[in-house]
Amino acid sequence: MTVKILEAKGKPAFAVLPCDEYVALRELAEDAAALARFARRYARGGEETVPAAVVDRLLAGEGPLRVWREFRGMTAAPLAAAVQITPAHISKLESGKGDPSLSLLKKRARALRVDREVLIGGAAG
Repeated sequence: MTVKILEAKGKPAFAVLPCDEYVALRELAEDAAALARFARRYARGGEETVPAAVVDRLLAGEGPLRVWREFRGMTAAPLAAAVQITPAHISKLESGKGDPSLSLLKKRARALRVDREVLIGGAAG
């Protein structure tokens, strides 16, 4: 970092640095503040972290419905009961053979405690 210190009355008063370095430093400070806010929310139980194995499965293209269901420790039966469909219908959706309505997508997201956008995409929804 290239910094020039300007003095007033013999004491350091200002630090002057190139604009691109200032912008990078400001972005770093904003990131640190965002991380601190996340840490406070997490400590209060307001944030959830997701294991790398879950992320890896999603990135590999595995169907998000199955990945999130298994992450939540659910079998198809309790999920089906929560969204008022049959376990066979859950299986069909997980294999990508179903075309769920928006209403069903909302119910599944609520039951799995995820944003509905998380359930869209991958090999199967």
